[in-house]
Amino acid sequence: QVQLVESGGGLVQAGGSLRLSCAASGRTFSSYDMGWFRQAPGKEREFVALIRWSGGRTFYADSEKGRCTISRDNAKNMVYLQMNSLKPEDTAAYYCAALPRALGSMYYSDYRRYSYWGQGTQVTVSS
Repeated sequence: QVQLVESGGGLVQAGGSLRLSCAASGRTFSSYDMGWFRQAPGKEREFVALIRWSGGRTFYADSEKGRCTISRDNAKNMVYLQMNSLKPEDTAAYYCAALPRALGSMYYSDYRRYSYWGQGTQVTVSS
């Protein structure tokens, strides 16, 4: 069982930066690859980034490459998403989620494969 709590969202102007954090409970944190998704009102949940359990490999949505960096600290049970050059279209609720590492990285963009989700943190980018 893993519980996830996101923080760090807020209101920022276009071009600004935010760092989202996700705190995980449980002693099996390293058994999971960790992802970030986002969902805007009326839209489907969208993959943003994933980091493998060891931190050795990362994946990003094409729209986020070069603007986002995902990282994790297994000693602290934390996952981070650094977002730069934010745009109004980045406005959404952002969720962290845990993907069993046994699945491999094949399904990293499919939200249905993830086992645990946080409650989300709102990011609003003003123009």
